[in-house]
Amino acid sequence: MLTTLKTAYTDTRADDLAWSLGREPLPALAVLDLRLREFSVQLRLLGASHQVLLEGEGGSCSETVACMSGNSTPLPMGVSTLVDGREYEFAARVEELSRDAFAGRAQELLALVADHPHGLAGTFPGSPHAFTAMVAQWRDGKVSWRTWHAYPQEGRLVATRTCMGARVAAAL
Repeated sequence: MLTTLKTAYTDTRADDLAWSLGREPLPALAVLDLRLREFSVQLRLLGASHQVLLEGEGGSCSETVACMSGNSTPLPMGVSTLVDGREYEFAARVEELSRDAFAGRAQELLALVADHPHGLAGTFPGSPHAFTAMVAQWRDGKVSWRTWHAYPQEGRLVATRTCMGARVAAAL
């Protein structure tokens, strides 16, 4: 699903993005509710940011990547931890692209997400290449999602990848 977000583009620097787990739901500009096997997944666009809310058998997860004040961690390149007894893995990377390469990559990603049955993308007024996009899927016994945060004025694209896996047995 592709939508035009009715808000000003406020998160204007890739370096301002932060990551956190466990935040309450934040006000969303667009939402996509999904069912992936035993998981309810809610993809949420928060301006140039995202939040994923995941509910499953015996637990939940809330991941937020946004410009946040207070309790947040600068965007890490990788995290591996347990969330409600399930394996959680997060990775992020920043691509720096020329103006032409950025425009091509933006079009490619927006087309991919707009046509995906579990995809949500929002573009911002003022720039056809300012967007946040998300796609979720079930594969190999895991729920996973990818996101892209575009900063055309910097020529930077922030990509994240998250997997939520199987329950881990408690140590004896």
